Amino acid sequence: MKWKNNTWKGRWLYMLLLLALIPIVIAQKIGDPYKILGIHRKATLVEIRKAYRQLAKEWHPDKNEDPNAEARFVEIKQAYELLSDTERRQAYDLYGITNEDDHMYKQRHDYSKYARFSNDPFDFFSTHFRTQDHDITVFHKLSVTTRHFENNILEKSVHTPALVLFYTDWCFDCLRSTTAWRRLVEALQPLGMTLATVHAAHESNLARRIGVHGLPCLAFILDKQIYLYKDGLGSLPKILDFIRWKFPYKMVKSLNDNNMEPWLSDFDDNKVKAVIFEDRQLIRLRYLVTAFYYRERVSFAFVDVSAPDTVVLRARYGVSRRLDSMVVLKEDRAEPAAAVATAEIPTHTLRDLIDANALLVLPRLSSQSVLEAVCPVEWRAARRRLCCVLVAAPGSPALPPLRALARSAPDRLRYAYLSQRTQYDFLQALANASGLDTASLEHRIVVLWRRESTRVQYEWLNETWPVCGAGGGAGGGAGCGEDEARYQEQLNATRRALDALVRRLLQPSATGAYEARVAELADEAARGAVWRGLARAAEWAERALAALRTHHALSAASVLATVLLVLAVAYLMAYLVRIEEESVQRAKEERRRASGGKRADPPPEMRLHELRAEKYNGLVRLQKPGCRTIVLLVDSQSKVQLLSKFHKIVWPYRKNKTLVWAYLCVERHVCWFGRVLQACGAGAGGGAELRVNARNAVGTVLALNPHRKYFCIYHAKHPECAKPHKRMSRMTRSLGGRARDPEAGAFIGFTTDPDSSDDDYDPPLLLQENLLDGLENWLDRLFEGSTHRYYVNYWPDMTTK
Repeated sequence: MKWKNNTWKGRWLYMLLLLALIPIVIAQKIGDPYKILGIHRKATLVEIRKAYRQLAKEWHPDKNEDPNAEARFVEIKQAYELLSDTERRQAYDLYGITNEDDHMYKQRHDYSKYARFSNDPFDFFSTHFRTQDHDITVFHKLSVTTRHFENNILEKSVHTPALVLFYTDWCFDCLRSTTAWRRLVEALQPLGMTLATVHAAHESNLARRIGVHGLPCLAFILDKQIYLYKDGLGSLPKILDFIRWKFPYKMVKSLNDNNMEPWLSDFDDNKVKAVIFEDRQLIRLRYLVTAFYYRERVSFAFVDVSAPDTVVLRARYGVSRRLDSMVVLKEDRAEPAAAVATAEIPTHTLRDLIDANALLVLPRLSSQSVLEAVCPVEWRAARRRLCCVLVAAPGSPALPPLRALARSAPDRLRYAYLSQRTQYDFLQALANASGLDTASLEHRIVVLWRRESTRVQYEWLNETWPVCGAGGGAGGGAGCGEDEARYQEQLNATRRALDALVRRLLQPSATGAYEARVAELADEAARGAVWRGLARAAEWAERALAALRTHHALSAASVLATVLLVLAVAYLMAYLVRIEEESVQRAKEERRRASGGKRADPPPEMRLHELRAEKYNGLVRLQKPGCRTIVLLVDSQSKVQLLSKFHKIVWPYRKNKTLVWAYLCVERHVCWFGRVLQACGAGAGGGAELRVNARNAVGTVLALNPHRKYFCIYHAKHPECAKPHKRMSRMTRSLGGRARDPEAGAFIGFTTDPDSSDDDYDPPLLLQENLLDGLENWLDRLFEGSTHRYYVNYWPDMTTK
């Protein structure tokens, strides 16, 4: 019985263990993450995050009473974690892998525990570079993966700039850059910039996608834009100048006594104003990085206290020239809302001061980000935060009294106003749920409680906020005239009603009268594509003009002068060419008029000379050195057909002034052709006269070099014209035993008679129109110098018949 009890206890423990492992097993088996989040397979990271936020808020166990809400919430979270990781998403798309073990499809490279001294066999080289102050561990300590780069550095670059260095272990240029990188880290990290390194060999896809041109390569990431630094890391000022140039132009306004009043009194941009005072002409990079971080909430200005036109501005806020100062201004009063002055203001001090004063006293809900800051989401009733929103246009006389009320608001209550013209969709959703007409919402106050990002509980104040004349001041009584007392009475009554409504809605058990789903607020500062293009063009024009006034003026002027000089020379050349063309056209027109309107035939571009006795000296014997005469042998039957084809083949060489083209009638000068062959030793031997069959010589081409006393020969049956690499063997077989020297003999049958026979060689039958088929290839070899040359002692005479 004791054994049975132990057995049952073991079985119960086993079952409890299985029940405990079931959630883990189920959690590892993720379904289709795209279907879970309700997105398509080509969804971007922004779309994935947006879908995750909506579903997570909808299925959160604390907000959804569905019994499957917890399992559904876990499933949504796992799907988001899979798709937000670029590597895991790629593994799922390619192989269907949903397991969270990254090592199953890619090896990770972790440098967090990289040892300064290792036991590798190349430790001698490592020690050498460490003694030279080149320690590559400075790269490993900041090394990040592709996932971290995309999900953190790139995404956060909208407000935090980043500097990323690409390197490899055995890159000697990288080793030499360790000191420069260490200086960059020490200089830029305290400014609030992100500095990281990426191992280009381990993260090759990222390096290739960014376009890394060489190692080491420095990349500056700003507002999701990647800028590659093409120079070396040796000059820290050049790198800082490169970084400064990439920040938005005129993000920080230059302020002086002449332009201070319009800027200090204009709060229509719905931003707090921060003025930085420095005794220098250019703002420090630390303040520029801070201005970029808060550019959506704070409008920054820079004052050079050493300039003579800033005396009034400096005296207005009591700024010392020996200290860096920053004052924060809001719309309700002239004196600063906050101020700080030190020798060099630390970045954390700047951010703490701005975070405490990041919103106006009465901000306008001009975008979704402002709504998130003024009215944050809070789903717990006991800690709810209320927002009193007045529907009014910017500059309305109803705003100053409400601003005075907002100055003393409790912690869980914020005041704001909303423009009906720009946020019509948001107000229409509130009006439809409460049954009001949108036309009657002007100067009405609504108290909001944002339980979710798209769902609000709210209640309208029954009284309309009273409006005095356009000159109504902060107290609400100035400029009302006879109606001042009545206006003050209405204002006090409205304030009491609003105070009672707020105190009631702050109770944990209280709920708003209405509930509605609202869309995101429209961004009033957003610009269209055309406007952004014009602004970018104007920005670059202003940058160029500003560069001309700095120390870069000389280099910019030289580049501009070079461009203008090149354009001037090009224009001059085009003008001269145009004048020359016009003069040629005028000359042609005059010749046409002189010839009675008839167009003269153009002169022939290539002429074929007939080689005969009276032209023999000019074409052969007296030819200039370096010139050659190309002669085609024809008879009366083949003259027309062969000359036409010969002219077509040699036409591309018509502009060569060293070539003379001719033809020879073998019927009249066959004896000269035979003496030429015999002069190079091509006779039958013994000095006997070579008798050539004129008909067999038709289609032969001779390339005569009169000065060097040699010629090259082409014939369709010549072994050299068939296959050059077998020329000597075929020639030897063709000539047979007629001569021992392959250059001597019967010359491919020029002397054969129709009745003669040869057992060793039976030439193929050729038609007249195929005699010049191989001439083009032979001419190429002739001009390359690869044809065989037949040398003569003298050129024989050509007699007339």
